[in-house]
Amino acid sequence: MEHSIRVCSGPGVAGHLGDAANLRTSVFREFPYLYEGDAAAEREYLAGYAGSPGSVFVLAEAEGMVVGVSTGLPLVAADPAFRQPFEAAGMNPAEWFYFGESVLAREWRGRGIGHRFFDEREAHARSLGFARICFCAVERSTDHPLKPPGYRSNDAFWSRRGYVEQPGLKARFAWRQVDSAGSEVMNELVFWIRETRGQM
Repeated sequence: MEHSIRVCSGPGVAGHLGDAANLRTSVFREFPYLYEGDAAAEREYLAGYAGSPGSVFVLAEAEGMVVGVSTGLPLVAADPAFRQPFEAAGMNPAEWFYFGESVLAREWRGRGIGHRFFDEREAHARSLGFARICFCAVERSTDHPLKPPGYRSNDAFWSRRGYVEQPGLKARFAWRQVDSAGSEVMNELVFWIRETRGQM
């Protein structure tokens, strides 16, 4: 099946908050996030993107449906929990563009869409004058009981894209997990960054 990629920014992302919320709810339920969420809460969280003129949604579409969404916005417009580690480390959040979630339906993985998600978000960040990009990923133990057989992390993919893990730069978030019986669990998310001089 064929797919297409479309980019929306600023207020233009508002019409796709529902698509992003539904995909976040289903994809982040998988390991490693194990997120037990609901679409209503996700729409509320994602509304911040519609309110930021520098935000971007990269949409993967097939047969009239959105099968993947990748997001980003200036770090100063992101949730305070993402800004706080930078401020604590003496790093100016205004210099950074933050990549949010990349969620893709399972049957569309392995087709190069992940690279397009990064290509398009990096181009958007560059168009806004950003030479510093960051994102974060949840940390899980290598022997986690819900880790699927054959699971491979995205670390090698991110490294090939030029991003470097920063073990000392972490955000903390609590969410309900599929294994937490309805209670919230505090999680740590480690940042990966890419800094460039001039063109990316």
